[in-house]
Amino acid sequence: MKKFVAFVLVLVFALSLSNLALAAEKIRVGASPSPHAEILNAAKDALLEKGYELEVVEFTDYILPNTATESGELDANYFQHLPYLNDFNEQNGTHLVSAFGVHIEPMAVFAGKGDTLENLAEGATIAVPNDTTNEARALLLLETLDIITLKEGAGVTATKLDIVENPYNVNILEAEAAQLPLMLPDVDFAVINGNYALGAGLNPIEDSVAIEGSESPYLNVVVVKEGNENEPYVAALKEVLNSEEIRTFINETYGGAVVAAF
Repeated sequence: MKKFVAFVLVLVFALSLSNLALAAEKIRVGASPSPHAEILNAAKDALLEKGYELEVVEFTDYILPNTATESGELDANYFQHLPYLNDFNEQNGTHLVSAFGVHIEPMAVFAGKGDTLENLAEGATIAVPNDTTNEARALLLLETLDIITLKEGAGVTATKLDIVENPYNVNILEAEAAQLPLMLPDVDFAVINGNYALGAGLNPIEDSVAIEGSESPYLNVVVVKEGNENEPYVAALKEVLNSEEIRTFINETYGGAVVAAF
């Protein structure tokens, strides 16, 4: 009898979710596979209870989710930090805005053919992302590690041309951010974004040889096309993605490699 009652309760719950889904408004959000899509998937049930059926569309690059949001193919995206968003708008004439922030992914240095940064070899090759904001972010991290010195004021637009001191004569190799984990066996070190590191099975906390401090300003945000930031679905996304439930999910899933910022 108890098993029958339990079965009925499960069936009623499943039917309730099914009815909610039928009545729900569908929203499409583009995201990097890890951690963004994973965090969104963890929020699906809570969003459904608020009347929204979430479809997560995964992308493995930093261009298409923004162009799809600009065109209206996506209702929002969640994969990028604020400096990247600002630079993307400037370079592409898009009209995208941050709706709210969710987390920070510390950027980290991973060893390939190298050993430790303390034993950095003369002429070592260090791969960095080749997009404007992430290359600058990587170079600024290398500067804090005393590997290079950048021209004063280079800041968030720094490139390897802004290196004014290079005591180890390191070779800075620029490459697409998504390819950096695959390049590790062929370079001495690589500075990799957290989402691409996690997607390749690399834990920025446990597997890196150096990592950004918690003061990193690179907040990952949910982005919409300008004019949509006050839509009800955005308010629902914010309420769920900035909830204690999601904070707990982030803490338990990523062990410090992803840090909730709300």
